[in-house]
Amino acid sequence: MAPSVDALEGCGLVIEAIVERLEPKQALFRQLAAVLDETAVLATNTSSISITAIAQGLPHPQRVVGLHFFNPAPRMKLVEIIRGIETDPALVGELQALSKAWGKTPVEAPNAPGFIVNRVARPYYAEGLRLLAERLAPLEAIDRLMREAGGFSLGPFELIDLIGVEVNLSVTESVWAATQYDARYAPNLIQQELARAGHFGRKSGRGFYDYRPTAKKPQAVGLSPVGHAPTLRVPSEAGLLTPLTERLRGAGVAVETDPSLPAEVLQLGEARVALTDGRTAAERAAEDGPTLLLDLARDFSTATVLGAAASPGAEGHLPTLAALLQPAGIELLRLDDVAGLAVMRIVCGLANEAADVMAWSGARADDIDIAMVLGTAYPMGPLAWADALGPSRVVRVLEHLHRHYGDARYRRSPRLLRAHFAKERLRG
Repeated sequence: MAPSVDALEGCGLVIEAIVERLEPKQALFRQLAAVLDETAVLATNTSSISITAIAQGLPHPQRVVGLHFFNPAPRMKLVEIIRGIETDPALVGELQALSKAWGKTPVEAPNAPGFIVNRVARPYYAEGLRLLAERLAPLEAIDRLMREAGGFSLGPFELIDLIGVEVNLSVTESVWAATQYDARYAPNLIQQELARAGHFGRKSGRGFYDYRPTAKKPQAVGLSPVGHAPTLRVPSEAGLLTPLTERLRGAGVAVETDPSLPAEVLQLGEARVALTDGRTAAERAAEDGPTLLLDLARDFSTATVLGAAASPGAEGHLPTLAALLQPAGIELLRLDDVAGLAVMRIVCGLANEAADVMAWSGARADDIDIAMVLGTAYPMGPLAWADALGPSRVVRVLEHLHRHYGDARYRRSPRLLRAHFAKERLRG
């Protein structure tokens, strides 16, 4: 570690990783430019600030480039390489080779708000916070669903606490400002209040969770099964629910095929059970009668927990559904009837954001998915996940959310819509 800027004289590459604000970064680079040779590369580890803005006013701006590592840097493989308008294009290839020599995986990211990872990841936090505000479930239940049903390493609130509540909020505010205060990226009051109170997460001892020595982390407990579940009737086309119905059969649950049922709709006694499509159970019950909505799971054949919501008056069927799932080793978490539920809503948000980055920046689909898997430890890239669900399903969920909330945050990406209408995959 250098004791001063002057001690860096003679270096060929300097990587800055100071506070995430434009003015201090510009000031440091002005100092560096005064002591370094004009051929020395000035790299910034910024996670969201424009490389062009950082280079503005500096001599030889062509040597300024973004080199964004992810914490913890020794372990995380991803490096985003970002060019500003003035950056010498040859630097990208040189830094890609250098990153690979360090054992990293480089991706070229657009010089757009949040680059790839911090832009595409916004819905993971934003939708989690909105679901918490809407009382979908306690935060520990949302986190558990995202881990055990969605396959994510950490739930949104666990992850924000790990990153730092105020750090995550700062990135959100940076992306929000850089997108001309697009409502899709607006900060959430819950997070703002925690930051104001100094509850920064793990490092301060309190965040969304309490990490003080005497505190006990709350646990999300599933519904107690009640009674013996009746025969589950399944349609000829169970779609994404096919692995679940086969798993139940394998566990000895009584399952019979009923060709009269609509695709992806199961019948459990008097209640219909369906995968959420972005509508509330109350809305669907207006047409179909008592309705239970299942949240998405990355893999219904292995998930250990599922979430479900009931239409008004159908809550009594949830313990029966819990009894149906129990022989297969699946615990059921009760969710309030909030549009889109948790995993489906967040995954569709991530897929839409990734498609938007493709549409407006020209970033490659492979680079986006690689960046999200390596940079955030997602179980799969959001574009690959959209292809697995089907782009048309993602569009339908977002359309229902947009109609329900009247909120522009659910507008569909033009790249996603193209895949929907052309019946094509997002990853080619």
